[in-house]
Amino acid sequence: MAGLRTRKELKRLEDLGRICRGDIIKMTTVANSGHPGGSMSSIDIFLSIYDFAKNDPNKPFDPERDRVIVSHGHTSPGVYSTLGRLGFVDIDEVIAGFRHPGSIFEGHITRGIPGVEWTTGNLGQGLSVGVGMALASKLSGKNNRVFVAMSDAEQAKGQVGEARRTAVKYGLDNLVVVIDYNNAQISGRARDIMYVDIKANYLADGWKVIEVDGHDYLELNEALVEAEDSKRPMVVIGKTIMGKGVSFMEGDVSYHGKPLDFEKAALALAELGLENDIDRFVQMRKGLPSYHEPVQTIDEDVNPFTGDPVVYPVEKKTDNRSAFGKAVGDIGRLNKGRLPVMVVDCDLKPSTKVSEFEKVWPENFVQIGVQEHNAATLAGAASVCGVLTFFADFGVFGVDETYNQQRLNDINKANVKIGVTHVGIDVGEDGKTHHCLDYIGALRNFYGFKLIVPADPNQTDKAVRFMSETKGNFVIAMGRSTMNPVADENGTPFFGEEYEFEYGKVDVIRKGKDITLVTTGQVTHQAVRAADELRSHGIEVAVLNVSCPLGADFESVKEFFSSIVISLEDHNVASGLGSILADYLVGSRIIPKSFEKVGVERYMFSGDNELLYDLSGLSSKAIVERIRGIIK
Repeated sequence: MAGLRTRKELKRLEDLGRICRGDIIKMTTVANSGHPGGSMSSIDIFLSIYDFAKNDPNKPFDPERDRVIVSHGHTSPGVYSTLGRLGFVDIDEVIAGFRHPGSIFEGHITRGIPGVEWTTGNLGQGLSVGVGMALASKLSGKNNRVFVAMSDAEQAKGQVGEARRTAVKYGLDNLVVVIDYNNAQISGRARDIMYVDIKANYLADGWKVIEVDGHDYLELNEALVEAEDSKRPMVVIGKTIMGKGVSFMEGDVSYHGKPLDFEKAALALAELGLENDIDRFVQMRKGLPSYHEPVQTIDEDVNPFTGDPVVYPVEKKTDNRSAFGKAVGDIGRLNKGRLPVMVVDCDLKPSTKVSEFEKVWPENFVQIGVQEHNAATLAGAASVCGVLTFFADFGVFGVDETYNQQRLNDINKANVKIGVTHVGIDVGEDGKTHHCLDYIGALRNFYGFKLIVPADPNQTDKAVRFMSETKGNFVIAMGRSTMNPVADENGTPFFGEEYEFEYGKVDVIRKGKDITLVTTGQVTHQAVRAADELRSHGIEVAVLNVSCPLGADFESVKEFFSSIVISLEDHNVASGLGSILADYLVGSRIIPKSFEKVGVERYMFSGDNELLYDLSGLSSKAIVERIRGIIK
């Protein structure tokens, strides 16, 4: 870390600030797109933070590095120019390629570019990211520092408050926030649009607060040095000016997201005393390819011990969520002292059963309280810092409420393991507000998340251990009620000792030539009961369990699709397993004798889950009646 800078060193940064302002103008003018005004008000902050942080441009992915998070990612011109002038990236490539599909330097900063730790989306996410990474640093024993650059406008968002409180609760003295307080937004002055007493809010939550001139490198440097000795999280509020450095841009909010034309860019560069070589970059831009390959992220390896699976006997009822909690607790016990494991809870540990982990490793059990957005983001951020991270919640909170946070975890190629319980109508009496009926459809919108919907506690246990040792974002979705584990035709556990969980595998639990039931999750239990009853009446019913709806290998079981096919799911019938299966059948030109989708067709009542299953046609009784009607 740089420590207190000399005046000569600060003069170098000040000179770079002038050059970077020129870079910002050039790249936004060449692209005819971008946010020059805010970039120019933040540039002195960016240069101060990146210069101060322990982050070697020659080793940008060193696990021991400090992390720099930029929450207001639309100021990417400022970030990219800083990284270019400090040696992380090629500045010419930045200026020529900014916002071009053939360049990695997109409109918002992208994780994987050297020096960029997190792809920011909508405002208000960055502090949660910083909290997650600072927590990971503490739990892994590294105690490296995390710097979060933010805007003033996003301080109005609720997630920022959630993150502030979490930072204080967990004593994150390795976390430093620097706010660009330029009092300017798209629609005018920040204080007029939505007044926020930023200083009072941070003080009230227990932060140390310092106010500085955000364009004064000496004041910024002294504040960062003071943060090193702080015993609590610290925020530096830097008073700045929109468009700083070019007289006709200063204080003009119209330049928030409006680039200069070539004529005004020439005037601005002349005022900054810089060469106008924009034409050179325009020519370079013409030679760029039509698109760029995805930026590759480089993360710390997480190789946990996952232990031996537990086999639950078929004669004893239990629930998937309890099997989940016990497996997570077992993984915590096995890795304590060798690999940091963290569980994030939102005041639901008795229901999600992650209290099993808390018993084993209480100091790594992160209790966020009712702060789901912050929890989802910080869990994703921690997961890319060498910490095996679990986030447990109800489905309506962990998927629906935090949809955008999970989308950003997906974009960032995080490694978070999410356990959501109380999905579907299995939550019963809680009623329609708590019936998560869209978790398959919601996650189907993402490109990287993997989804597991286990059939019973035995498959749950194996799936938890599988996703823990497999890189990538996972959601495991579970209902609430207890059941007898699924048995094979001999009465022994189908998902027993010999069973190995494979992502995408479709399990043939019963074979039959008359009708094929394709199901997922706890409805599989009902389908097997129905198939066994119908077999005693001479009707042969195949039951296919699809535990991975988003990656199902239907091709391996296509022989079962020539008969009558019925999909069964505790999910919105329009957007789940049935729709995925229909896409496969059409794409493969497979025409069953008939095909029906059975699922939840409306927001359901409060009531006993068995009754609601019956009303939705998903109970074993309702399935038997439907099939008998078809056979007749």
